[in-house]
Amino acid sequence: MRLTLVTLVRRVKPDPTRIQSGLGTYTVDYGNLPERYLKRKITKVEWKTPDSEGHQFQQKMRVSPIPRHTMDRPWTDVFWQKNPPFKTWNSEKKESIIMPIKDDDWMWFRGDRVEILKGEDKGKQGYINYIVQERNWVTVEGLNCDFKTIGEKGNFPGMMYKEEKPLLVNRDIRLVDPTSEKGCAFEWKYTESGERVRVSMKSGTVLPLPAKMEETIDYKTKKGYSTNDVKDTKPSDVEEITFEPKLATFEMDIMESMGIKEDRKAAKTWWY
Repeated sequence: MRLTLVTLVRRVKPDPTRIQSGLGTYTVDYGNLPERYLKRKITKVEWKTPDSEGHQFQQKMRVSPIPRHTMDRPWTDVFWQKNPPFKTWNSEKKESIIMPIKDDDWMWFRGDRVEILKGEDKGKQGYINYIVQERNWVTVEGLNCDFKTIGEKGNFPGMMYKEEKPLLVNRDIRLVDPTSEKGCAFEWKYTESGERVRVSMKSGTVLPLPAKMEETIDYKTKKGYSTNDVKDTKPSDVEEITFEPKLATFEMDIMESMGIKEDRKAAKTWWY
């Protein structure tokens, strides 16, 4: 069954007890944003049944799904300005049907060298610098660009800038085989040691994962990251054991810390 991610999101009823961001792993890894932040920015709630004591309401809530995935990411304000929540879906803007690729099968990462298979830059090679996993999109640095002009007014010609247009990973690009310097198909395989690697289906060469895929907005490499004395929690503080297990209740712990002694006698109770 071939469905777009947009169709999947619209047909599945949101679960009030489990709100997910619905974003791909390799879409948000560069931003290094916490999952709870993404959920808070993406979830648009119109109404929710009250959860007060003494009333038996069925737990329901109306949440606006992500209308469509574009180059503007749904955790930004620009995205929701262009795609207001709770609006009727326009059939004219429906994107072409694609087959979503699982995280385990995804093999195109930032820093990979690829060959363009369509457009004016057909046959040229470049490096992936942006990923939109929900649409099977990547952009290649300096290739497949669209030139736009802004600020044109009167005698002022305006300013021209280029914008890299997305490419489909399974149709518009191919990973480059390091032995032949040409694009070819790759597949995931396991080595004798159990390591999962990408192997060229033409030459059998192993294509290592690029170092740039570990780069985030916070650091170039995980090993080279230096902790922030003001914002970051020190590893020694995290590893320190501060919890002492005991059979006392929360109220007993409060009384003990405040020096309160219980001198009242509990009333007799019966189990029958």
